[in-house]
Amino acid sequence: MKEEPMTIRTNTPTMLDNPPIPVRVKLAAAWTSFMFLYIYVDFFNLYKPGVVDGILNGLVWRFDVSSTLLTIMLASVAIPALMVMLSMTLPARVNRATNLVIASLYIPYSMFNAAGATWEWAFFYGLSIGIEVLLLAFILRSAWTWPRNPAVQAGPATTDLREGIRQ
Repeated sequence: MKEEPMTIRTNTPTMLDNPPIPVRVKLAAAWTSFMFLYIYVDFFNLYKPGVVDGILNGLVWRFDVSSTLLTIMLASVAIPALMVMLSMTLPARVNRATNLVIASLYIPYSMFNAAGATWEWAFFYGLSIGIEVLLLAFILRSAWTWPRNPAVQAGPATTDLREGIRQ
């Protein structure tokens, strides 16, 4: 009887591989999720009765539509969008600090969305804000626990090299 050739399929282990995910990728993915949720909550808010009429009359919530308001609204969406890119490109130390600061500032900012909400919409805002805060907490935890490389202690090999430089 002829033996079947070995294939990759027959040589693979039965368990799925679960390689560690780099912190930068975790942060970028979390900011991407946050940004999509943030945008969709604002989009779904348009379905509330009276919201579109208010916008057409120049009001968002209780604020007059102005260039200042629109700039603030743009910044509130642009910052998470930039954090996706910055999380992948900034040096580790600056990256960690930036993520800690921005995520910390966005928690109260996200919770501000509950201001003026009626009980009728409490679940909508509670769920959306709850998920946003969980994503921000994940970002904070990931940045806070960023792995560190152990510092290389000076030993005889490095000491000998320094001696040669001094001479």
